[in-house]
Amino acid sequence: MKVIVCKDYDDMSKKASELVISNMIEKPQIKFGFATGSSPIGLYKNLIAAQKEGEISFKYAKSVNLDEYVGIDPANDQSYSYFMHENLFDHVNIKKENIHLPSAPEADDKYAKEYRKLLEDFGQRDIQILGLGVNGHIAFNEPADKLNKYASIVELEKSTIEANARFFESEEDVPKHALSMGLAEVFDARMIIVLANGKSKHEAVKRILNDESISTELPCGLLNLHPNVYLFVDEEAYNG
Repeated sequence: MKVIVCKDYDDMSKKASELVISNMIEKPQIKFGFATGSSPIGLYKNLIAAQKEGEISFKYAKSVNLDEYVGIDPANDQSYSYFMHENLFDHVNIKKENIHLPSAPEADDKYAKEYRKLLEDFGQRDIQILGLGVNGHIAFNEPADKLNKYASIVELEKSTIEANARFFESEEDVPKHALSMGLAEVFDARMIIVLANGKSKHEAVKRILNDESISTELPCGLLNLHPNVYLFVDEEAYNG
């Protein structure tokens, strides 16, 4: 794992975007795995700016997303579909048919099976963007005795619901289930870029870097098993 300690959020976003941009220039038909949440917003803004300046193009790029809440309409401003359009897709020249977003109108395993098939057909991603949950989850793979290998409907931990409540009117409005890639699918990428910022992520970052053992109780610790991971972390998340 390559660890890049950055001064602050803006510096983290800038350095991560430089790595993404260099890969896009090298491979215009790049395949992305995208993440949502506050951590990658700065990265996406830098990619939008780079396209406006003619440095990169999304014309031949393809994307697939990590996860989505169960039972939320894509037009809802708290859906991850809405987030991706608002923070990236509507501002770059990616083709609509090259955007792949998971959807689960209800907690039915058939939607997980559909997404597994989509991921299989999509093929290996060149870059997977990841954030870190405060409890160490990646995508919506929560700490547990066992973790899902493939896309599944998952029940969200209380800590995850509490962390996401700031985006909703109340904690009660936060969906309790999500459709998420499994760990085998998350790891099926040539490169993984992890973004972690703020004091709330310090414990997870510290354990990724210092724990002597690897456990499903800390899903992000499994990132140590992937051969090509870049962890971009600001000073607050790194030092606490």
